[in-house]
Amino acid sequence: MNDDIRNIVLGVVAAGIGAALGWLARTYLWRRKLRRKQVFFGLPGHSECLLVVNREAGGDAVQRYDVFALLELAALIKDCGAHAQIVQHDTARQGFGERTEFCVGGPAANRRMAAHLHSLLPGVVINTDAEPGPDRGAFQIGSERYRLEPGAAEYVLLARLTAGQESRPVFLFCGQRAITSQAASRYLARHHEKLARKHGGSFCLLLKVVNSQAYGPDVVELVADVTRAAMEPVPAARTSHRAKD
Repeated sequence: MNDDIRNIVLGVVAAGIGAALGWLARTYLWRRKLRRKQVFFGLPGHSECLLVVNREAGGDAVQRYDVFALLELAALIKDCGAHAQIVQHDTARQGFGERTEFCVGGPAANRRMAAHLHSLLPGVVINTDAEPGPDRGAFQIGSERYRLEPGAAEYVLLARLTAGQESRPVFLFCGQRAITSQAASRYLARHHEKLARKHGGSFCLLLKVVNSQAYGPDVVELVADVTRAAMEPVPAARTSHRAKD
């Protein structure tokens, strides 16, 4: 074998080794990223989770913006290699922590959401009065009140909550209008890596959907991390507008 042939063979071998090492490195990084995602969502491969939704008023159908939210979440679940079961809010009669749960909708239409707020976020008071008024749909979190401005400024709570270190998380998408659920689920899909690094465990964020009349669910602002205030029980005098479970 002359020098030219030997150099060609060595070059081919070196290129093959480099390609194999690159593939191994990419595979390792992809698997590490997937594991972190699975841990954050509590969705190891082939696990089961719940998607809890409310019924549209007067029937068994799901509100269309809630369907869009479910599609956003379904993509995340599929990426983790898990499986989802969709259940109606009034048929999900079980505890939490055994399976990851994604609960979508406000407490007025979603009994499961009302129960979670009562048990896990006692510092959140939501006005569920049916009569029109300036405070209809308003959020009261600590000393701050966030009023609904339909089509202009609409608020939604995005929360990841756990009952213990070994329990699976519950994700809440609780908004003043249905479109905010889709906005919050899209925000979670886009920012889950950042949220996992910053918060790790339980958190509750208040988001604002800006000018949904023009931009739909795409323009979302983070208003505040309200975890501490949302988890502190409110005085009895301020519970008159709390959604009952």
